[in-house]
Parts: sequence; structure tokens; C-alpha cells
Amino acid sequence: MQSRIPIEAIFLRDDAPTLQGRLAAAVVRAILESRARPGARLPSSRRLAQGLGVSRMTVTLVYQDLISQGYLEALPRSGIAVAATVPHRRMEPVAGARTRAGLVRWEDWWAEHDQPRRVIRKPSNWRAFRYPFIFGQVDPALFDHHAWRDCARRALGTRDFSDLAADRYGADDPLLVDYICSNTLPRRGFQAEPDEVLVTLGAQNALYLAVELLARIDRLAVTEEPGYPDFAETLRRASSPIHFLPVDAMGLDPARLPEATRLVIATPSHHIPTGATMPLARRQELLRRAEELDALIIEDDYDFEMSYLAPPAPALKSLDGSGRVIYIGSFSKSLFPGLRIGYMVAPAPFIARARALRAMILRHPPSHLQRITAYFLALGHYDAHIVRLRQTLKARRRVLEEALAASSLRIEGAAVQGGSSVWVSAEGTDSEALAARLHADSVLIEPGSVFFETPPARCPVFRLGYATISAERIPEGIALIDRAARERA
Repeated sequence: MQSRIPIEAIFLRDDAPTLQGRLAAAVVRAILESRARPGARLPSSRRLAQGLGVSRMTVTLVYQDLISQGYLEALPRSGIAVAATVPHRRMEPVAGARTRAGLVRWEDWWAEHDQPRRVIRKPSNWRAFRYPFIFGQVDPALFDHHAWRDCARRALGTRDFSDLAADRYGADDPLLVDYICSNTLPRRGFQAEPDEVLVTLGAQNALYLAVELLARIDRLAVTEEPGYPDFAETLRRASSPIHFLPVDAMGLDPARLPEATRLVIATPSHHIPTGATMPLARRQELLRRAEELDALIIEDDYDFEMSYLAPPAPALKSLDGSGRVIYIGSFSKSLFPGLRIGYMVAPAPFIARARALRAMILRHPPSHLQRITAYFLALGHYDAHIVRLRQTLKARRRVLEEALAASSLRIEGAAVQGGSSVWVSAEGTDSEALAARLHADSVLIEPGSVFFETPPARCPVFRLGYATISAERIPEGIALIDRAARERA
């Protein structure tokens, strides 16, 4: 007698965006986990639809799709059964092969690198908060999904597929590199040749590659205090000596660089987290000082597109006449963080070494993702997106500033060109405790202590992002923060 897969073995999980996808995953899961033999019968479409509370048409479509994939087969006058061609049938477990916990002392195997001390953490369920004042995420309502889908269709078409499916052996998509060279970099005031550009998995990957190539135990690296914590952690992993230089209202002060400085990592156009912009005279002094010290500079220009109050200041790289600046940019901030497409610009010899190192780690970023991004940029969708984003952020910034002005909270720093966050203080409070207290009001803020190598005992500053919260909710959210801060003060 033929075996059957019981209807109870097929249950839906939230593991696919559509009902049809969730049902297909449930059927496949039931086949694999039960190790069903070829010929095992599945519930009829009518019975399964009734049991799961879905339409019979949905079940029929899923069965047909799984037949085409080789999981199922239609038996004449006998319904649907497991096919003999199931692609991923599980192997039978080997007796005694199950791994037992505790047999390997993993602590004896770790390389000589400590866990990061400073990590920016955001709740994975941040969308569930009513007032998410967090930085680095996006408002999906502002993104042109139809345009992105059209670009994806183009990249997945027959004309592009054979080229993009090949192993590029470390090379990048020429369409994307061409756009960066001809459009993105001129907006920052400088030009580069294709052999001076490397596509990376976001700015983070570019930072890692640069530090891995340049940092040494006998080279003092300088970074900002407060500053982006990953600068410090990446240098720490490379066993580099680090000097944390306090910033002022104009960012990092070149006059205070130690004489032993060989590497500087900075955010001159939009300091993390205060938003300070380094003026032209100080940028020129930083380059002069770097030449005097024979030092190199890594410039993270992560947020220049968010300039809606004033034109962005030219990149430090645009003033670099001696090739000392390694420039890092990213499309992940202006499009969406899950994109993970960034780029690094530097003299060709350095990019060649960085390309070889990247090839050892990941060969190259996914070719199809590079091509989709290239189409989105080249077809004008990106510029339209930036215009829409700037208009929205400008309106939200105005509402945010008005709400803060009516509260006891004080703006300690904000990018004069625009940006998508402000640096705020609540006098007499500790921002870590304040953030924990605000969870009960469905409010998210980013405590400031993570941005300091040596934070104050009671750190009153925190970052408020406004790219993910609607203008209508900002005043109420600020009022809740103000109330909680007054209670704790």
C-alpha cells in the first residue's frame, strides 16, 4: 500500500513573502523532513485547501509548480505523489555521527583578535516601533520599487546573463565603474580612471581592505573622538596603535595630530556622529600636515547625497594633489543598506593591491547586483530618488528642529548641508538608561556612549535619525523623549 504524507505535516510558516511561496516551502519541508519515498501520496488540493484555510486554486498552482521542479508528479486518476526526482532528498543519518556539544574547546582555537568592544546595535524589529529615531535605515515608501524591479529584469535578461554569470576573476561591472567615474566622482569635485576604482561590499568592506593593507604595529593611526566605532574596531583588529583625537565644531583639528601619525581615518564632510563639516582651510591644513608627516588619509564620504540645505562641500579627495587620500563612498546609505554596494578610489597601485586582497576574500561583489545598480543609476532613477529623498528629509528636519526647540533637549551637532540625523543631549540623564526607558513608549534612540572610546560616566548625548520616521510622528516622539528625560533628570 502506498504511504501518504499526512495533512498535519504541512503547515505554513512566515518564511516567504507570498502565500503561494509559504505553501510551496511547507510542502517541500514536509517531503524532506519525513523522508517520504517516491510515490507517497499528498493530500488532495481540496482537502489541503480546507485544512489550511486557503483557496483551492493556490494549492493547485503550488502543486503544478512543484511538479515542474521535480518534487512531485501527477499520477493518472490517483492524485499527486512524491516524485522519484526530488532534488534534495536527505541522506540517512550515520549511526553515532551526531555532534555532541563540548567536545571542542573553541576558546583555544580563536585567533589573537578580541571581540569588538564598541558595536552599534539596532533592534531587528525596529519597524515595530512607532517612533524609530534611528540612523542608517530607510523608509520603504520613498523608494521606487517599480524602477528597481525593471532594472532587475534588464540585468536578468538573456543579453546580460551570460556575461554576468561568468566568474570575473576580481574584475567589476564596467557599467557601474563607468557611472562612478563619469557621474558620481565629478559631483564630489574630482575624477578618476577605471583602474583607480574598486567596487566593494559597502563602505565597511572598503574600510577593512584599506586598513588591512596599510595598518601596522609600528604605524600610529588617528581617528575621531567621538567617532564611528568601526574605525576603531577595524584598526584594533589590525593590531594598529590608535590615537583618538577629540573633535570640535569643525571636526578633526590637524594641528593636534601627533608627530608619529602615519594614518588618519576621518569623516570631514559629515562627521559621525555630530554632523560637523570640516571647513576648506582646515581641509587644506590636514593635507599639508599629512604630507609633512608622510601620512595617508582614509576619507569616509558616506552621506554627501543628503545635502538639501546647502550644496555639499567638495570632498577632501578633490583637494589632494599628492595621492594621499583613499576615498570611500557607498550607495547603501542613499538607496538602502541591504544593497551593500560601495566603492573605493585611490591611486592605481593601491587599488591593484586592494583588488587582489578582495579576490582572496570574496572574489568580487555579485555581478548581477552590480549591474542592477548600474542600470538604476544610468537610467536616471537614482537622481529622481535623491530628489525625492532630499525633499522629504528637508521637511522632516524642519519639523524635528521645531519640536526640539520646544523641548528641554538640545541639539549639540547637525550637518549644515542636511544629513539624516542630529546629535542631541538631555542634560542630567544617561542616554543608555533613557533609551531603555523609552522602549516602553515605542521610541527608539541611539545612545551616544558607543561613539566614544572613553565615554563620560553618564553620557547625556544620543543620535536621532529621521529617515525612518514620518514627519507627522516626529513631534509626538520628541515629546515622549522630552518627558522621559525630564523624569530621569
